[in-house]
Amino acid sequence: VMSVPDVRPILVTVPTTLTAVVYPEPEAGGFSAEVPALPGCYTQGETLDEVRANLREAIDGWLASAHDAAAPAARDGAA
Repeated sequence: VMSVPDVRPILVTVPTTLTAVVYPEPEAGGFSAEVPALPGCYTQGETLDEVRANLREAIDGWLASAHDAAAPAARDGAA
């Protein structure tokens, strides 16, 4: 019986910058925002600080969802 080497993924942190477009919403109040590089990544907030915090959550959620959607394909060998 051949021994199979212990192969594990290596986690690498890659700093990146994403640009968000923030739109004032004078009629509704507050702001809306989108991240053009991440289709469907939108959020809103009453203040710019709230929009910034909500953008972080929206981006984290978008990336987690994209990762979960890609994971079965990667496991099946379809990259």
